[in-house]
Amino acid sequence: MTIASFIPSVTGMEAMSHAQETVASNIANMNTTGYKQNETLFYSLLGSEGVNSGAQSGLNSSRVDITGVGYYDRTNIGIEGVVSATGNNFDVAINGNSNAFFTLDDGFGNIYYTRAGDFLRLTQNGVTYLVSSGGLFVQGFAATDDGFSNTLSDVTIDAPQTIPQKETTEASIIANVPANDVDRSVYSIRIYSENYDGANLNMVLEKAEGKENTWNLSFELEDGTAVGNSTEVIFNTDGTIKTPQNVTAAITWNDGSTSSVDIDISAMTQYGESSQVTKIDQNGFPSGNLESLTIDEDGVLRAYYTNGSDVNIAKLALTGFTAPENLTPYNNTLFEANGETGNSYYVDPDGILVPQSLESSTVNLEEEFSQMIVLQRAYSLNAQSFTVNNEMLSVLVDLVS
Repeated sequence: MTIASFIPSVTGMEAMSHAQETVASNIANMNTTGYKQNETLFYSLLGSEGVNSGAQSGLNSSRVDITGVGYYDRTNIGIEGVVSATGNNFDVAINGNSNAFFTLDDGFGNIYYTRAGDFLRLTQNGVTYLVSSGGLFVQGFAATDDGFSNTLSDVTIDAPQTIPQKETTEASIIANVPANDVDRSVYSIRIYSENYDGANLNMVLEKAEGKENTWNLSFELEDGTAVGNSTEVIFNTDGTIKTPQNVTAAITWNDGSTSSVDIDISAMTQYGESSQVTKIDQNGFPSGNLESLTIDEDGVLRAYYTNGSDVNIAKLALTGFTAPENLTPYNNTLFEANGETGNSYYVDPDGILVPQSLESSTVNLEEEFSQMIVLQRAYSLNAQSFTVNNEMLSVLVDLVS
């Protein structure tokens, strides 16, 4: 008996102890957003020299002896956690695609990947960034006039606190002009201009004396005057409009500025006695104040305003890999690419993001407690083996001394 007889039990205790650490780490992170369960796997440690025990026995081995157990850790990256709603505007979860990761930069050009979408705002030197819970900069594509940039960059939140009104240039109206017992009807359209944050443009129809199904058209405007390019509106005998289909109101505002509004009246009718308005549309809008910022299901960070408008800020960059299971766990819930992850590529976020939600840890508590019991028993058996070997060695020492 030699000291080598202790190696199997010592390596066994070391391996079981490490595996217990893995279990403990999993349990500690059972509520960590985007955490992927780790597991410890084992393999045999074999001797390095071949042996031939002789032709008579017929026993041959490529290894002299089995000298214990080794271990290594594996992160189950491909398993997705349960997605739960949080209500936080900057939270976003990836759902339905295990090979998609948010892209982060530590500020020094080092790129990391994560499934944890619990993002925050961080202001540095007057610039507000979207960052991970660990302070790394979220990567994305900045909004442009015609979509989004093709260049990856830090997502900055530079939405204006207010947006000005948009001038009305087109409008449409669906309404009925009373056919009987009414000589005058007024239809009001709320319009906007560069200098006026809303004014009522009234379209006035008055029955033309001595003309059947004919109305005189004029305009009235708060804060200015308006003149139409048509003076009469004529209806067919079946109540549909005959002419004109469109009218234009040329506007002079009280401050001297001018504008014009093209109005589609082709859906107006002349029935009965009601001047009911069904629908009025126009392409302008009032000024608005910033109301909220949120990430939507397309991965777009948008600013929403009190006037109902929204402005795109950036689109989050999701990254996939040829072999995502080979990503290297770095720290917390971060992963690094390496030579074994294959090519990286951007993943279209449409349909796989859940706003105001987070992906939970993939730890299964019941499995971890079961594993803990198995490991504890295995450790005890290895310790018992060590004790027996120690007692046998003590007897041997006593015999030769």
